Amino acid sequence: MSVADVKAVEQEPGTSAAAGARTGARERLAALFRAELILLGRNKTALFMTLLMPLIMAFAMRQAVSEMPLQANGLSVGTVLLPGTIGFVLLFAVYSSVTGSLVTRREELVLKRLRCGELSDREILAGSALPAVLLGLAQIVLLAVLGGLVMDAGAPRAPHLVVLGVLLGMLIAVAMAAASTGITKSAEAAQLTTMPFVFVSMAGSGMIVPLDVLPDKIANILELLPLSPVMGLVRDGWIGQGDLTDTLKRLVIALVWAGLAVFAVRRWFRWEPRN
Repeated sequence: MSVADVKAVEQEPGTSAAAGARTGARERLAALFRAELILLGRNKTALFMTLLMPLIMAFAMRQAVSEMPLQANGLSVGTVLLPGTIGFVLLFAVYSSVTGSLVTRREELVLKRLRCGELSDREILAGSALPAVLLGLAQIVLLAVLGGLVMDAGAPRAPHLVVLGVLLGMLIAVAMAAASTGITKSAEAAQLTTMPFVFVSMAGSGMIVPLDVLPDKIANILELLPLSPVMGLVRDGWIGQGDLTDTLKRLVIALVWAGLAVFAVRRWFRWEPRN
C-alpha cells in the first residue's frame, strides 16, 4: 500500500470535501472510514488477520480445551472456546489491525497530511480505527449467533455482561493499539511490537485456559492483565454466573487499563515517522 493508493482513494468521488466547503464531523468521519475500509480491502494480509486468524486459533485450541477439567467449574468446551474466540477477534481483528494501519499511515505521511485539513486529532484516530472496530463487532455478532450453535454453547444467559465486556474490550484494544505505535517504527516492526500484548493476553487472560481452572494465587495475578476482565465479563455473560462484586472489580480493572492506554497515547503518540 503506497501513498499513491491513499491519494487515489481520497480522490474517488464522494471521499473528498468540495473545495472551500466545510463539512460536519459525521461527514468527515464517514469519508475517512470509507477510505480506510477500501485500503483494508486491498491489504490481503490484514484481511487474513482480521477475518480468518480468530477462527483458525479457535479451531487449533479445541483439542487442548477439551482435555481441561471444565465440568467441575461449570464450564464446557463451547463456553470456553466461544468467549476465547471473541478475545482472538479483539487481538487480531482490532488490536493488531489498528496498530498496523496507524503505523503505515504515519510512515506514508498520511496522518500528517490529514492534520492539515478539517479533521481533528481525535477524528483521525477514530476514523482510522473504525473499519477494524465495525468488522470486529460484526464478527462477534456472527459468533454469538452461529458459534453458539456450532460450538454447542447456547445463547448468553446474561447478554448485558457480554455487551459490556465486548465494548470495554474494543476500547482497550483500540487504545492499546494507538499506544503501541509509540514504540513501533515501521509497519514491519509492528509485527513484532504487537506480539507481547497478543501472547500475554492469549496465555494469561483466559482466552485459552480459563482462570477458573487455575490455582487461586495465579488466577488473582492474571486477572489484573488488560483483557482478563473483558474475558471474565464475556464468559460470565455466557454462563450467567457473575455476581456484582466480581463485575465491579472487573470494570475497575478494565477502566484503569483503558485510562493508562489513553494517557500513553496522549503522551507518546507520534504523527510523523519515527527515526
